[in-house]
Amino acid sequence: MRRPDRSALTAASATAAAVADGVDVRRSELAGAVRATLALLGVLYPGKLVEVRVPPFAAVQVGVPGQASAHTRGTPPNVVETDPATWLALASGRLTWPDAVAAHRVSASGAHADIGGHLGALVADLAG
Repeated sequence: MRRPDRSALTAASATAAAVADGVDVRRSELAGAVRATLALLGVLYPGKLVEVRVPPFAAVQVGVPGQASAHTRGTPPNVVETDPATWLALASGRLTWPDAVAAHRVSASGAHADIGGHLGALVADLAG
């Protein structure tokens, strides 16, 4: 997976801020922000242990530090799914993983589906 360029991450950060402020953004901007942040997550945590899905725009498989990433076919045993606005709130640090889970804004199944520990590095990198 290729790391998104800085301009894509800057645009994703701006889109996340706009969504958080309740501003209507174009579908293409929302899609680009989701894809860039998921690509960055995949670069920061390479592997195939957890699939993070943000329909209808993108999905990425990521690893978990200290755990073997051996999934190769079919639906992975660990899946996280959320909507674009929630994902961008998580990726930008505007929403914490525990709060998203408690509010049922994410669906997380599997022993390693807690990606809360992944978000700090993502937030820091997105902030630039």
